[in-house]
Amino acid sequence: MPVQGIDVSYWQGDIDWDKVRRAGVAFAYIKATEGGDVVDPKFLQNWNGAKNAGVVRGAYHFIYWCRPADEQALWFMLNVPDDPDALPPVLDVEWNSASKTCPHHVARDVALKAIKTMLDAMQAHTGKQPIIYTDPVFYRDVLDGEFTNYHYWLRSVAAEPDAKYQGRSWAFWQFTTTGKVPGVAGRVDRNSFNGTEADWDRVLKWLEASR
Repeated sequence: MPVQGIDVSYWQGDIDWDKVRRAGVAFAYIKATEGGDVVDPKFLQNWNGAKNAGVVRGAYHFIYWCRPADEQALWFMLNVPDDPDALPPVLDVEWNSASKTCPHHVARDVALKAIKTMLDAMQAHTGKQPIIYTDPVFYRDVLDGEFTNYHYWLRSVAAEPDAKYQGRSWAFWQFTTTGKVPGVAGRVDRNSFNGTEADWDRVLKWLEASR
């Protein structure tokens, strides 16, 4: 896994992004928004800190199944800067059974419609096709066979992605949620880009060209 990154939210506290970059972290996905009324308290601090340190970063939205998707789309657009040098945005779709306010699942067709609404709005806002983040359970319940023209970021901490998501190609793999990285206190999610360093250089050149 020659090109590795992290994903963070306010749970990581204050991050020393210079230390993160010196540790070899190539990219970071930063939680921006959730539902239609939550902005991660550390979003802008992390968004600007990562860029100033030279860590390529993107924003992600955590979908909330008890809020209309169009309201969530507007919330994302109002709170996430349209930075041309950012990685494509990510839509985080998973069941959240531990939620105190919205623990239930929705019907598959309802979930797919909400996802499509969000993906379209995120692409319109950023000019980049979003990436879909998911876990094995939600993938099995909703996404298997769907959105085949999108890149995926797959959580699979017990095995490589091919063992959990048979036949699904992927751009990023979240391989642990208990990683350690200099500059981050405590545990942090760690991820791998599906490609070589040369492939990653092409991604960076594409971002540079989009400025």
